[in-house]
Amino acid sequence: MSFLTQSCLRQIQLVLTVLMLAIGTTQTAAAAADVSVLDDAQRIVRLDKPAKRIISLAPHVTELIFAAGAGHLLVGVSEYSDYPEEAKKIVSVGNIFALDLERVLALKPDLIVIWGSGNAKQLAKKLRDNKVIVFESEPHNFEDIASSLERISTLAGTETVGKRAAKEFRQRLQNLSDTYRLKDKEKPVSVFHQMVKNPLMTVNQEHFISKMITLCGGHNVFANLKDISATITTEALLVANPDMIFSSGKDDSKLRQEWIQFPNLIAVKKQNLYSINGDWLHRAGPRVLDATERLCKDIRDARQKI
Repeated sequence: MSFLTQSCLRQIQLVLTVLMLAIGTTQTAAAAADVSVLDDAQRIVRLDKPAKRIISLAPHVTELIFAAGAGHLLVGVSEYSDYPEEAKKIVSVGNIFALDLERVLALKPDLIVIWGSGNAKQLAKKLRDNKVIVFESEPHNFEDIASSLERISTLAGTETVGKRAAKEFRQRLQNLSDTYRLKDKEKPVSVFHQMVKNPLMTVNQEHFISKMITLCGGHNVFANLKDISATITTEALLVANPDMIFSSGKDDSKLRQEWIQFPNLIAVKKQNLYSINGDWLHRAGPRVLDATERLCKDIRDARQKI
């Protein structure tokens, strides 16, 4: 074989090697860009590359996105998205009951995170019909929130922040559990959560708030209700006679005024009537731990009184 032929072969081999390396690099980059997670509706959410334009359609979702390090990617939020402070500066697109769909689509989102409950299911379908990628968020427990931080950060390309936030969330949760869980020979404090006063409504053991009660060393007196939230009678509450009553709000005195006419209730007699910030309590984002810590302190206070 001539020197020229050998030289040509070497050049051909070199070109082929470079091409193979280029193909491999391209495939690796493509694989790295492609991201997918499982949302709370157990649907696979896949993006060709991390999202750059995100819309949040629930206040708790807005809080999760900011905590996951992706707040700067939000181009639209739902009404009442007022935390953190930066969220107030982002354009509102309405809410799941009165959404300006044209305005949403005009913002050209590559990801919409929606509250995956009730009427939102129909909205999610409508968005998907318009070729929008949708992540349904409906945390049912503490771990779902930590996992949401990780999954949202994966979709947004902010995994370092999201994983750190999830780790801190889990650590704080563990600290609360270690501090307030029932100790040897302690009995749980019987607790009634007043979800709504008129009509009188509460929650069963499947509700997130009931899980908070349990973690704090309490027992939900209506844990065995069939529905996750349900109307009850005042008579049923009088029979249950809880050690403690709490509702959402910022003023314990209002709750006392609502129940002062029932002086034989243990919760009233012992003045175990407490209010907790409703945004902490009802938004399934990182601040549920603020609500949980407040509830744990209230249950400990109630235990000391009884």
